[in-house]
Amino acid sequence: MKRLSLIISLWCFFLLPVGVVSANAPAQQMVMDTTSKMLSLIESEREKIKASPVYIYELVEGVVLPHFDFDRMGRLVLGKHWRSTNEAQRAQFTKEFSFLLVRTYATAMMDYSGQEVIYLPFREGQDNGDVVVRTEIDQKGGFPIPIDYSLHFKDGEWKVFNVKIDAVSLVLNYRTTFSSEIRNLGGIDGLIAQLKKRNEEARNGQ
Repeated sequence: MKRLSLIISLWCFFLLPVGVVSANAPAQQMVMDTTSKMLSLIESEREKIKASPVYIYELVEGVVLPHFDFDRMGRLVLGKHWRSTNEAQRAQFTKEFSFLLVRTYATAMMDYSGQEVIYLPFREGQDNGDVVVRTEIDQKGGFPIPIDYSLHFKDGEWKVFNVKIDAVSLVLNYRTTFSSEIRNLGGIDGLIAQLKKRNEEARNGQ
């Protein structure tokens, strides 16, 4: 769980500034535009966020969430457990999972300190129609950190469905964590209840 938290924090922390752009592909441009919009909004609303820290969740939900395919992420994250869930459970899990990413992303963005992101030429994904937006994070005095965003075209726009940091998959790490919690909490309903509890605490500023 600690490793997962580190990976998510790194992912959120580094989805930020724009560095060198080597291709102006639509998927890559979407990542860049969303990043720029989010940073500008946080700067303009910083005083309001300072007065009410949970306000940043609203900003992230409005700007970032529309660009993620949580249905596909949900299927990938739950793996074999997805097939044993009903429509209501899938909808509840997707809702709570999406806000889990919102609050982690929001927390990390508030710690941003100016690292540069270099955008590399993107490539085709493993499945037909998927693409990968590749970036490297410049680390002064150290090796750059590669971060790859997997996207596919859905409903007329590019959607993110996975992120890899230094070749470690966000989806696979969550799959391992959630599979363990499903076993320990008595099934998918136990996992959903736990996610909901944590999300409500975050919304209430706890």
